[in-house]
Amino acid sequence: MSQAYRSTRSSGPQALTFEEAVMKGLAQDGGLFVPSEIPQLPANFIEEWKDLSFQELAFNILRLYINPEEISDSDLRRLVQVSYSTFRHKDVTPLQPIDKEKDLYLLELFHGPTYAFKDVALQFVGNLFEYFLTRRNADVADDKRETITVVGATSGDTGSAAIYGLRGKKDVSVFILYPTGRISPIQEEQMTTVEDKNVHTLSVKGTFDDCQDIVKQIFGDADFNSKHHVGAVNSINWARILAQMTYYFYSYFQLVKQTGNSKVRFVVPSGNFGDILAGYYAKKMGLPVDRLIIATNENDILDRFMKSGRYEKAAGNPAAAEVKATYSPAMDILISSNFERLLWYLVRDNLASGDDEKAGQILNDWMVQLKTTGSVVAPEEVVKAARVDFDSERVDDKDTAATIKSVYQAHPDKYVLDPHSAVGVATSYRNIDRDAASGEKDVQYISLSTAHPAKFADVVNQSLAGIDGYSFDKDVLPEELRALATKEKRIRLIDEASLEKVKAAIEEELAKE
Repeated sequence: MSQAYRSTRSSGPQALTFEEAVMKGLAQDGGLFVPSEIPQLPANFIEEWKDLSFQELAFNILRLYINPEEISDSDLRRLVQVSYSTFRHKDVTPLQPIDKEKDLYLLELFHGPTYAFKDVALQFVGNLFEYFLTRRNADVADDKRETITVVGATSGDTGSAAIYGLRGKKDVSVFILYPTGRISPIQEEQMTTVEDKNVHTLSVKGTFDDCQDIVKQIFGDADFNSKHHVGAVNSINWARILAQMTYYFYSYFQLVKQTGNSKVRFVVPSGNFGDILAGYYAKKMGLPVDRLIIATNENDILDRFMKSGRYEKAAGNPAAAEVKATYSPAMDILISSNFERLLWYLVRDNLASGDDEKAGQILNDWMVQLKTTGSVVAPEEVVKAARVDFDSERVDDKDTAATIKSVYQAHPDKYVLDPHSAVGVATSYRNIDRDAASGEKDVQYISLSTAHPAKFADVVNQSLAGIDGYSFDKDVLPEELRALATKEKRIRLIDEASLEKVKAAIEEELAKE
């Protein structure tokens, strides 16, 4: 099937190529790019794919979404091999039993260069940018070369993963905005100690939502875009969602081969909704996933939507909503950008009678309402459709810390969770307990472990303090991360969440390059 992409907010016909969707990142109308048709898996895919390596599986999945005319088989295989050659584990995303008695498994997604799940996508995205630019600039004079200015916002791990994916890439400059004082010290060190001249970190006084909003405004600025060819690496970039689908397939096959039982539920710590959205695509393609369970922290917009149908920044008074700083900062988000992609499919299939353009019109109206009032109430048929595939839980800081401690004490190898992964494990245990109470049997849970615990030393140490034998330096901290503290930092401070100040800083830094 030939694959084309469109904006979630467009009320007109669209057929963008994969390259256009990736290089643009965000649509001019503020929407996100989606494939209007989700490809279906071959009828015999389980038998054909179950023994493939992560890299072979990734190629097969990517091929369904990328036309061979855009990237040949040989080039796509090479991109996949190069992207995952940087990972420390041979399986790329290994599956670990965390509680075999209760059929709970942990999908470790932190074996890439920056010890976070976002490496799985951003190593691939960085190589994609370089691939497309190299092709566009073949036989072009130096003063006519096409360049791209990647601008992204991070609540912690996206920034370092993007930087490590793009550092030193020819014709690419990368600017990462992050909220001052709202990411962990190691996360900041990972971003600000990179010496490549095409890398720039902007510490913005404000919240992650402020940073993300500035990035979206930059994408909506036609003049700035035209001048600097702005690209996106946040999970608003379609290539990131696409690359993350692979580990749903890979972990499903690993678990079914180990246990023989195929009733699998995925539990995903969720902030911006991109990670679990990849699971939604996998399920809709035909992977027999029983449920997808959203695990939120106290910034619980997704949990509240699933329970009430209200998509709003804060219950009761969305206009006065503020992001709450929690133990799991990468999930400290009021508006989950990628949720718009799910809403588009739910609207298209349940309100717009399969009409892409009508769905875009409805979504655009909802997003305007969300921006102006902070709240959208979805029709009942949309909420019911969401509940077909998703459940949700809200986990507070107290339960997060308690889960880190209980898993460490119960696991024979003294397993240490990071706080985001702990939100997922706490959610898993709640669902396992409900299964036991209702008599439901033979359900297996795969909880996504999204970051290495060393990146969140304060929370981990607070949770495990006083336990005999525990040592952060000995049990948790890799030497590679320990060495970051000795390196010089490069940071540009932005003293307010101002679009104009950020744009000015970007132009000044580009001039220095």
